[in-house]
Order: sequence, then structure tokens, then C-alpha cells
Amino acid sequence: MEASMKMTPESRYQPLFEPLRLGPVTAPNRFYQVPHCSGMGHALPRTLAAMRAMKAEGGWGVVCTEYCSIHPSSDDQPYPFAALWDDGDVANLAAMAEQVHAHGALAGVELWYGGTYVANLATRRPSFGVASMPSREEPVQSQRMDRSDIRAFRRWHLAAARRARQAGFDIVYVYPTHGYLLAEFLSRSLNDRTDEYGGSLENRARLLRELLEETRTAVGDRCAIAVRFSADGHGDEHLSATEAHDLIGTLGELPDLWDLVVGDYYGEEMATSRFVREGSLEERVAQVKRLTRKPVVSVGRFTSPDTMVRQIRAGILDLVGAARPSIADPFLPAKIRAGRLEEIRECIGCNICYASNYRGVPLRCTQNPTMGEEWRRGWHPERVPPGPGGSVLIVGAGPAGLEAAHILGKRGYAVTVADAEAEPGGRVTLESRLPGLAEWARVRDYRLMQLRTMPQVSLYLGNRLSAAEVREFGADHVLIATGARWRSDGRGRWHVGAIDGLPSAGVLSPDDILRGARPSGQVTIFDDDHYYMAAVIAVLLASAGAKVTYVTPTGRAAAWSHYTGEQERTQSQLLALGVAIHVNSAVEAFDGAAVTLGCIYSGRRWQQSASTLVLVTSREPQDELFRELVGEGEEAGPTLRIRRIGDCCQPALIAHAVFAGHQAARELDDPESSAPGRDRSVIQSH
Repeated sequence: MEASMKMTPESRYQPLFEPLRLGPVTAPNRFYQVPHCSGMGHALPRTLAAMRAMKAEGGWGVVCTEYCSIHPSSDDQPYPFAALWDDGDVANLAAMAEQVHAHGALAGVELWYGGTYVANLATRRPSFGVASMPSREEPVQSQRMDRSDIRAFRRWHLAAARRARQAGFDIVYVYPTHGYLLAEFLSRSLNDRTDEYGGSLENRARLLRELLEETRTAVGDRCAIAVRFSADGHGDEHLSATEAHDLIGTLGELPDLWDLVVGDYYGEEMATSRFVREGSLEERVAQVKRLTRKPVVSVGRFTSPDTMVRQIRAGILDLVGAARPSIADPFLPAKIRAGRLEEIRECIGCNICYASNYRGVPLRCTQNPTMGEEWRRGWHPERVPPGPGGSVLIVGAGPAGLEAAHILGKRGYAVTVADAEAEPGGRVTLESRLPGLAEWARVRDYRLMQLRTMPQVSLYLGNRLSAAEVREFGADHVLIATGARWRSDGRGRWHVGAIDGLPSAGVLSPDDILRGARPSGQVTIFDDDHYYMAAVIAVLLASAGAKVTYVTPTGRAAAWSHYTGEQERTQSQLLALGVAIHVNSAVEAFDGAAVTLGCIYSGRRWQQSASTLVLVTSREPQDELFRELVGEGEEAGPTLRIRRIGDCCQPALIAHAVFAGHQAARELDDPESSAPGRDRSVIQSH
């Protein structure tokens, strides 16, 4: 760490800690947790309140909800969302606001109406739209709004704003972006009305102006009003950048705060580190900043304090917005203030958080295993209870082993970590060398940084331990974190058994690629994993000149990455590199010179030339050491206090491995110590 990075906030980072007036309220500093999905919503009010409160405790000066429905005709289930439909919802969200206030932060709520975007699967009400158009995913269309519908919508929004004030929120959003109802009205393509709400930009923005004025009436001088708006419009067919700038110039002084995003949500605003760097919105936000005298907040997956303070000093931002960095490290502001920059858990930009919400479960985070467990398990991201003492041997220095050592060291155990490899990090070290995954090395680097401060933790690399050596070591506890290896026989989702007749040469697994194999010529990659691995290998080999064919049983490349918001950009990248993509297909045979492919629907088979077959299918746990130590019986494990964690127990995502290491360390002496609570009832019944 350079000496300049050790400077205190009183000098270099002081602008980040200056208060800022937002209309009638004052943000205590410039750290602003923008509205972001939580996977909790109205169904898990205690879980949600505790998670948001942790951000405030960690120094975020403003903490906002996720999108908050104003009425039952804006129902996004099965995706979790907040709600302000009635007094019960007021009580639930008041608990969040109260806990945020307890730490001196402001609480914000993002009022939301989905419009055509939603199908109202739970409430079964028609959704209102500026035109009758298909919903995002369901075979239903919205109801075209007439004037009476617009009047009803305005009443609902006004009532929700009053409930927001009643719940104790300090900032209330009006939300005309991301394709929802107000964005529909702004759209030249969707809004074909011929009355005062259609046609000119002034008319298309009429409803937005009315809501701003009515929300001001509803909240009075108690709350600030924020607008979340796209700095470059919503695409020329909807709202061009010029129109967006004109609109901000016209409405610029009505809100107290502009929360700026960009029109390309998946491709840029929410893009992963594979595709977009930190602070990528800077130029477009700077253009808009010149159009208004009101404060501006925006995001950029900010992880560097230097980037944050530079944008504040340059007048690009007034507040540093963050969603993912605040998830990875709720205490990021406190660490900057204290000059503990080396302790920041930097977001790696993997979007596992986003995927969790998309799957309808509380947030998960690769870097922060306590995310979503603040109320349920009582986990704090910075504090762990001390242990009774003793010694622990961890075999494996991958993500599970390093996280376990980190937490056990904090708990006061004497920890020894041994790994057969010469480098620590396991799969993280290897995978971070693949195209676009460099930031994933932060998972390893953060934990190694923490271990270096713990004299009671020792790390021994290039040290493969046998079962006899583990027993001889005599530790009180043993954690086996020896990872998993990719299978090279094709066994996975499609082929539940091995592919018959594979040759001994020309067949590779991802492990071979990760350890340096670089096949050339005609390469076929069979992706039965469906996440990132096959795609990044294809990018690696195609960029080096190989003629790559990508085969998958799913209907699109890297299908699971739809949940992380990467699928479209991944497939575009492959096509741009000349990768031939065969979907709905499987590899059925390979003889070293040609691969046989089959359609999963018709059974039709065909051959194409291939000198190398890379099988990305599934992984085999490397649990041989564990099984040798405990045998096949159930009695030996508890007696020897041996436990396997991470991929050698359950091959999964890096996030799973980190969580497994964290959980094992917290529960080492008491497996029931963090049994999850069930957030089954609302704070006040509806």
C-alpha cells in the first residue's frame, strides 16, 4: 500500500464526510446507498430492516429501500419488492426507517409503479400502461389508461407518499425510468396518446411533473424529493439523450435530488466487472450535472476511495451512490473514515447479489457472507464472537479455507492453513486469470490481507498433507477445504453418465485450461454448466486464434448468466469473436478428429471436425482426504472433529464456498449457534 493511501480523511478524503443539504433534510456525509433490490421485500420485514440498518451502522449517510409498490395493481411477484399499500406496510417500513435513523443516517423510499412491465400474478389485477402492451415475461398485456385511470394513479401515488412520510422516511422518490409506467409516458414509441399526456415532450412529461408537485404537497417540508432518471435517455426510440437533457433542464429545480442512471441497465448500469469498469457513467453524469443546480447522486460500482473523492472534488457528483459496493462492505465508509483502507471488502462485480433477488431469495454476496443473515442468524459483518480457544488445522487455502481461517483468527483460535499448491487462493487464483475475471482475485486478496495481521494464523503453501500427517498434527479441529476438480468424462446435467468412447488425448476439462493448456485449431466446447466458465474459455481460445464451436443443451449461451444480467452481452461477445454457437444441442461422441452433435429435441445427429473437445459439465469433489480420515462410518467424523467445507463438500459458486467457510468458523464449537430465524410474521398484521 502506497504511503498516500494511508492518509486520514481529514486530508485526502474529507470531502466524502462533509454534510449536504437535500431540500429540508441534511445527509450527514456523501455516501449514498441508492435503492437496490434485496430479495426480501414486504415478505421479510425484519430481515430487510436489519440489512438496511447495517449499512447505516457502517457509515452510509443515506440508506434507501428497494422499489416500493404504491398499489396492488403494481405487483412484481415472484420477485420480492417493498410495498406501501396499507397501514401494515407502513409499520413494516417504519421499522427499517427507525433502525436506519438510530445510526444517524437518512432513510429513503423509492415509490414504484410497474405499469406494463408487471403482470400482477399475485393480486390478479390488470396492470395499467400508457398503451396495451405485453408484460416483461408473462402472456398478458396491460390495460390502456384513460383519464380516469390517470386520476386514480395520481391518487395512489399521493397516498403512498403520505404513507412514506408517516413511516418516517426522509427522502421520497418519484421514479420515471427503467421502463416502468412513468418511462412509458415519456416514450415516443409507446405513448401514442393524442390528449394532453401525449405528443410533445412537455405533454409526455406532464404526469411526471404532476407527481413531483403532488408529492411535494404530500410530504411538505418533512421530506426531500428525489428523481431517479436516465442521464442519456431510454434509447432514441423512446427518449433520446437530447430529450432527457431538455427534460432535466425543464424540471431541474423541482426535485431536491437527481439520482442519475443510464438507459442501458443490463449492459452498463448493472453490468459485471467482466464487461464494465468502475465509474463508467462519469461522462454522461457530468453532462447532466451542468443542467441543474440541485445535488446529483449516481453509481459506478465504486470501490476506490480515490475515484469517489475525485468525482466529488471535480463536481461530477455531490453524493457517491452505491448498491453493490455497499453490499460487499456495509462498513466501507467507516473504514475510509478510520483510514483502514486495506480492510475494505471490495465488490468483485460478479452480480451474485442480483441473481439472488432474481431467484426470489435474500441477497447473497461473494465477498460478504453475512449479507442477508443480519437478522436471520444475527451475523455482523465486522464482529464475530470469541471462541473458547484451541487449535484448528485447515487443509486447503481456497475461498472456503481462507474465509474460515480469517474468521477463526478473529475468534482467537490458533489456525494453521496448509495447501498443496505454491499459491494460495485455489480456484479464485486460477479463475481470476481468465478474460474479464481479474477483479475476482479480490476474494483471495482481502482474506490474505486480513490473515497477515493475525500472528495466530500460519499459512504453509506447497505442503500436501496425508491423512497420517493430519492425524499426527494433533489439532483440536480439522477443516477439509480441498475443493473440486472438473470432470473430463462429460457427466453432468445432460449426460448423467460418462460419454462412451472418449479418446485419451484431445479431451480437456476447464482445469486443464486453467493450468495453461491452450489448444489451437478446431476446438469444440460443450457447456453443460451454463454459467460463465465455458464462455470465458471460449473467449480465451478464440482470442488466441482457435476456431471455436460452442455447444449447449440450453437455448442460449451461458443461460444461467441471465440471472446475473450477463447473458446477452456474453452471447454478443462470443459472436463478435467468430464463435459458432449451437444451442439445444449436445455432444454425443468424439473420436479425436470429429465431434458428433445431437439435437436434444429431434435426436438428429451430425458431425463436424474438431481436434480438441473441452468438456464444461460438472465437478467431482476432491474429498479423498476427508474420506480417508473419517472412513465411511458416521461415527468417526464427530469423534475426530473433522468437517469438510466448500467445494469438496458441495461444488458450487465461489459465494457458496466463502459462506461455507464463514459458517464453519462461526459454528466450530456450537453448530446450532447461528440457526436461522424465520421471518414468518409481519411487524403489524395487515
